[in-house]
Amino acid sequence: MIESILYAVLAILGLGFLVFIHELGHYWVARRQGMRVEAFAIGFGKPIYTWEHQGVKWHIGCLPFGGYVKIAGMQKEKGVEPSDIPDGFYGKRPWQRIKVAFAGPLVNIVFALVVFSVLWFSGGRDKHFSEFTHRIGWVDPKSVIYANGVRPGDVIQAYDGREFHGFRDLLVSAVMGGKTTQIQGYKLDYSSGERTNFDYTLQAYTDPRSGKDKINTIGILSPAQYLIYDQKDPSPTILATGFHPKDRIVWVDGEVVFSAKQLSSLVNDSTSFLTISRDGEVFQTKVPRVHIDDLKMSGIDKAELGDWQYETGLKGRLQDLFFIPYALSPTCDVENRIGFIDEQDQKKAFEGCERCSYFSPLQEGDRIIAIDGTPVDSSYDLLEKLQTRRVLIIVDRDPAITHPILWTQADAQFENFNPKDLSAIVSSIGTDKAIISAGPLQLLNPIIPQSLLEAPLSPTQKSQIVQEFGQAKKEIEKIQDPQKRSELLRELENNQKKLVLGIPLQDKEVRYNPSPLNQFVQVAEDTWRTLSGLFSGSLNPKYVSGPVGIIHVVHQSWMVGIKEAVFWMAVISLNLGMVNLLPIPVLDGGHIVISFVEMITKRRLTAKTMERLVIPFVGLMVGLFIYITYQDIARLFSKFF
Repeated sequence: MIESILYAVLAILGLGFLVFIHELGHYWVARRQGMRVEAFAIGFGKPIYTWEHQGVKWHIGCLPFGGYVKIAGMQKEKGVEPSDIPDGFYGKRPWQRIKVAFAGPLVNIVFALVVFSVLWFSGGRDKHFSEFTHRIGWVDPKSVIYANGVRPGDVIQAYDGREFHGFRDLLVSAVMGGKTTQIQGYKLDYSSGERTNFDYTLQAYTDPRSGKDKINTIGILSPAQYLIYDQKDPSPTILATGFHPKDRIVWVDGEVVFSAKQLSSLVNDSTSFLTISRDGEVFQTKVPRVHIDDLKMSGIDKAELGDWQYETGLKGRLQDLFFIPYALSPTCDVENRIGFIDEQDQKKAFEGCERCSYFSPLQEGDRIIAIDGTPVDSSYDLLEKLQTRRVLIIVDRDPAITHPILWTQADAQFENFNPKDLSAIVSSIGTDKAIISAGPLQLLNPIIPQSLLEAPLSPTQKSQIVQEFGQAKKEIEKIQDPQKRSELLRELENNQKKLVLGIPLQDKEVRYNPSPLNQFVQVAEDTWRTLSGLFSGSLNPKYVSGPVGIIHVVHQSWMVGIKEAVFWMAVISLNLGMVNLLPIPVLDGGHIVISFVEMITKRRLTAKTMERLVIPFVGLMVGLFIYITYQDIARLFSKFF
């Protein structure tokens, strides 16, 4: 708590420092142009200390951030035109005023460039691989891009005619409100290395996860990431599964894994990984694992299953047990395929199998010789093992996985495991010549996933989860619409039952260190796109951060580390400089434009004319400030409710 308060104070002081150096730039140039500076305030509010130096009254305000410089003639004086004050701001030549107005933004811009240079010389910042990868981590199965065959692991090269730098580009495109997005890249077969180029123009739709904000998406829901088990003191439960610290999960139940979302989907797919013998050849495939009650079975088939249940001693109702949608002989030979009562259930059940590169529908005469890597010799043995969901996992134990690398090299190293090693292990699963390891790849013992509340978590973590679910339930129960309330309660219940492996996984860190100029240009381009979006109407102002949001960002960055905090200080400084150069009368850019107009027309603006120009924009700026601050506060509170 104390640490968090300290970071918040540092964030406020950091923002105040940027405003202070901005005003210091105005002060320094104004004095050299012969303008009379009446006051310079460090901070706002009631002065707690005041002194005078070289005719300037200096104040330290009770609010320790920001500041201002007061130059003679910038505020209206009774009966005196600003241009009639010889040592005032408007009493000087236009070119002198331009230099004073430009000095503040220039200091902020130079400060940003200096910080980017310091970060570059210091070796850059440690960032997560997922922030810069071009690889897709998860695709919405209901999206058009999924229907076109784009899957996790495929690569994005360009979007909307721009070079793709990372997943953030798609988020920015979504927030900017574009109705369509052009995306280019290639599909990649990780077993053969074959590439297939794609180029789609896709209609955006509302991301189902965006809630009230209703942010658009084209169906690519997350970037690729490393899934590295990193815990210094593994619990006995983790050790029993065979995980070692620094293991990277690369394969789960027939799929190469690219993200935590994909891993969660695989773990929660009710499937089984079978080893099949067909005409003397052995291969692996996935099949749905479904309740018997969902299958369109004959009375004879159900009676036989009842006998197998008796043989195995399984308790409960037969229709509640799990089985596969195939009729089997007592020796696990496939006789025919069994249909589903509901066609939608059939489609959904096979979705989790069809995306597996090893998927092959069973045929009459196939013999099941193993399930999830465990041999079976009878159908009642298979029935017994089907009642427990088991997950097959292959990990990469290459020590180089956690070695720091540049962000530009990270994508190439992501697939550093040998496909032949992976194929050798997978093709031997469930056989009498099973290969447990090949190269740095290791097949773990089958893992039984658990629900979130059953996972090996600390009492504090479990208490927090229960509290979060309870709070979410209270909020849902307040919803007036009974249908929506029922849907959300059902979704919450499903989330409580969601299966997890119960192990902490983290992404790989990469060293992000672009040149100072590249970093400067990238931030400047982002700022320009934001400003253009605001003025064109393609960007809703609610997505823009004001002082509260900025302080929150800097506060969060301090928690990451000093380099991250300093970087965001530079970003905010550059934003402050660019925004102040906008040709709006209340900003420095407005003073510059007015001075240029005077240079061209040779006529000075009267105080009354300036008032008419400034006051409407002051009203607009105050209104925008209040709106953005409200959105900042609403976003902060939404994280707690």
